[in-house]
Amino acid sequence: MARFELKLPKMGESVAEATITNWLKEVGDTIEADEAVLEIATDKVDSEVPSEVDGVLVEKLFNEDDVVQVGQTIAIIEAEGEEAANATPVADQEVPSPEIEEAVAAADQRVEEAKSISSSDYADSNRFYSPLVKNIAKEEGVSFDELEQIEGSGKDGRVTKNDILGYLESRSAQPKQQQSQQQQQTSAPKQATPQPAKTPVSVSGEDEIIEMSRMGKMIAHHMVESTQTSAHVQSFIEVDVTNIWNWRKKNKDAFEKREGEKLTFTPIFMEAVAKAIKDFPLINISVDGDKIIKRKNINLGMAAALPDGNLIVPVIKNADQLNLVGMAKAVNDLAGRARLNKLKPDDIQGGTYTVTNVGTFGSIMGTPIINQPQVGILALGAIRKVPAVIETPEGDFIGIRYKMFLSHSYDHRVVNGALGGQFVQRVAQYLEKFDKNRDI
Repeated sequence: MARFELKLPKMGESVAEATITNWLKEVGDTIEADEAVLEIATDKVDSEVPSEVDGVLVEKLFNEDDVVQVGQTIAIIEAEGEEAANATPVADQEVPSPEIEEAVAAADQRVEEAKSISSSDYADSNRFYSPLVKNIAKEEGVSFDELEQIEGSGKDGRVTKNDILGYLESRSAQPKQQQSQQQQQTSAPKQATPQPAKTPVSVSGEDEIIEMSRMGKMIAHHMVESTQTSAHVQSFIEVDVTNIWNWRKKNKDAFEKREGEKLTFTPIFMEAVAKAIKDFPLINISVDGDKIIKRKNINLGMAAALPDGNLIVPVIKNADQLNLVGMAKAVNDLAGRARLNKLKPDDIQGGTYTVTNVGTFGSIMGTPIINQPQVGILALGAIRKVPAVIETPEGDFIGIRYKMFLSHSYDHRVVNGALGGQFVQRVAQYLEKFDKNRDI
């Protein structure tokens, strides 16, 4: 038999750590290969960590709500059979040198001291604080009352490492703000300046209080942060998509029969957006301080609804290199796995521009918030059958057409009105010039 180290796997190019949200197995439980052992959460997506071997869980090295770095060992599994032969032995099976033993003993002593501090402090609280959070609070001199006031974004409202670090950062900034305010007060005449105050929310006995989900809290924070970061400006344009409507109606059954995929409007719109980005590459950028990062790849994010009502943005990588069939397969795959909560962390990484379909809910247009660190997002309005003036060589007449609005939100720090307007106009041109005789 061998002891196998279960490590936190790599979960995408920008994901360095994850929070353990739920242990699915307990010490002594039998585990099969590829069976989920625990659930984790990153700032992007929730996921499961499966076992690579058959065996028995003999040790859990972290608790729920602990933050684990990618590559760290999170559990020990006692493997049997062929898996045991291939298992990576844990470090304590090797015979350590005296120097290593001395270092380990010193480290163990520090751990025990940290545990004793953690167990003796903040014991009167009804909330759960992980040892990591308690140690940070102890080292930074956070009082019991301060810790109790920190709003937690973890499971069941628990305070995470990021929560307490964010609190410490804001606390350290307060003295500077107070000093600046005092200087302003001494240099300017005293006036009764009204201070903005948080309006208290009254709750009656008949009201229902609903705790925001972890993802809901992160989305709320991300949206507020985006509006505070980017100078949002919108451009709107109406598009005649009659040719697309008729072409899809004519070909959707044959497409599904041949490809085994439903043909929606989304891949057609995504194709037009990818073409327009190639024409206007300065839409495909990010801002880093005073620098502009021009992205090489065109990776289109598409907002998709989750079962709990939240939204997530899976990414179609290298969208400009896909034909319509490939785009349809990518759209259907990501949307389907989003509905089933089966997206992987890498599926939502690396987006350079986002498209959201507000028309799904009947809206004719919207003013979407930019998905940072991108600089633009396009909202697709509902397709409507409307009367319209049709120009012909013989004269103008009124006809029934299928039309929709495109709403382009962009970051006015780096995208001016001309570029923002020309880009959405080019998307409209590609849609209106769609070849109604195009082969599938």
